Amino acid sequence: MPQGRLPGLRFAFGTLSVLRVRVDRWDRTAGGRAMLCAPVVGLVLGALAAGAGALVAPRGGGLLAAVAAVAALAALTRGLHLDGLADVADGLGSGKPAEDALRIMKQSDIGPFGVLTLVLVLLGQVAALAGQFDRSAGQGALAVVAAAVAARCALAWGCRRGVPAARPGGLGAMVAGTVPAAGAAAVSAASAAALGLAALPYGRWAAAYPLALAVGLGCAALLLRRCVRRFDGITGDVLGSMAETAATGTLVALALFAPQ
Repeated sequence: MPQGRLPGLRFAFGTLSVLRVRVDRWDRTAGGRAMLCAPVVGLVLGALAAGAGALVAPRGGGLLAAVAAVAALAALTRGLHLDGLADVADGLGSGKPAEDALRIMKQSDIGPFGVLTLVLVLLGQVAALAGQFDRSAGQGALAVVAAAVAARCALAWGCRRGVPAARPGGLGAMVAGTVPAAGAAAVSAASAAALGLAALPYGRWAAAYPLALAVGLGCAALLLRRCVRRFDGITGDVLGSMAETAATGTLVALALFAPQ
């Protein structure tokens, strides 16, 4: 990998995972590269979580395997994206002006909208994954990887040029507007193609995996549009909520379209 990409990759792993990586650059250039490298983080974390699920599936069944995979992903990110999802739900649900909603999102507690959203999203992820693991450990593992990669592809779209930061400071301001739309499209297309190749053993159903990724990104795009209108831009919480939305949308789409 070219030396110019290494700071971005370190930035991505250092901010988006619990893996110990030395981050030697903390600037907007490195931040933009990190968002383009984020699907690589998704691939690594997804593979680790998929391994946890695949180990549990033969003896514990699909439901327990799904719980293991979702829990592993949460642990590997310190629950960062789930926290962002809860905060955004509270901010959107408050019905208050942007400044007040952003203040609610910064508070350390979780309100009723956040709790309800977390419960429903986690239930949806586990239910969708349980069906995949029930069919086969390999199919469940690939679904975990697809969701993790889709989640990180969504970050590049959230940071594309023209999308402002909602407030100064924080990760959102560091990476807002740093990714060209062509770059976001390229990493998403590459990720979709890689998933399709990985799913070739499923024959004609291999197309379900790129399609599911597209559905997940579409769901995240709708959330981004709502957040930009509501908060006048993005924050780190908005990016985290986009990641969880993309992952959930991908898993639900796979539950509907993947081989039975």
